[in-house]
Amino acid sequence: ITEILTHWHAGRSINEMSLSLGVDRKTIRKYVQPAIAAGMKPGGKSLSPNEWNELIGRWFPELTNTRLRQITWPQIDKHADYIQEQLAAGVHQSTVWQRLRDEHGVEASVASFRRWVAATVPEETRRAQVTVLRDEVPAGEEAQIDYGLLGTWVDPKTGKRHRVWAFAIVLACSRHVFVQPTL
Repeated sequence: ITEILTHWHAGRSINEMSLSLGVDRKTIRKYVQPAIAAGMKPGGKSLSPNEWNELIGRWFPELTNTRLRQITWPQIDKHADYIQEQLAAGVHQSTVWQRLRDEHGVEASVASFRRWVAATVPEETRRAQVTVLRDEVPAGEEAQIDYGLLGTWVDPKTGKRHRVWAFAIVLACSRHVFVQPTL
């Protein structure tokens, strides 16, 4: 926007700016309009980029204050204390977001919630979310258990469709796998 206003103030036409900057003419008019309304004209004393940025901040506050563009952030702001408590207790951001959505009716996407956390929550609280790897476990001390849907199977005798689930155990050290399919 600073570049658009600098070119306009130097006397370039909207068509010239559109071609050289690759910006639509309507967009250029949108950003030039407040300068015209303020009584500015092309030519005259040139302004520094900092002076343009100050004017842009007054004319288009949503560009300098990102909170004004985040339409779901006010919903999230209402639960700031709850969010900080959850994060401090070690609950993952995606889980906190899901709880806000399900239990408190917050209609924000997980991406918006993560942006809110990055902009709002103190660094100390976010630092607690970092995963620290633990020491290796001695052989035979640990197994990882999981289950999931394998798919659908049609019984050849009855023709009925059955959902087939898998129960799996993976030994931590050797990575040997045991899988038990079940209906």
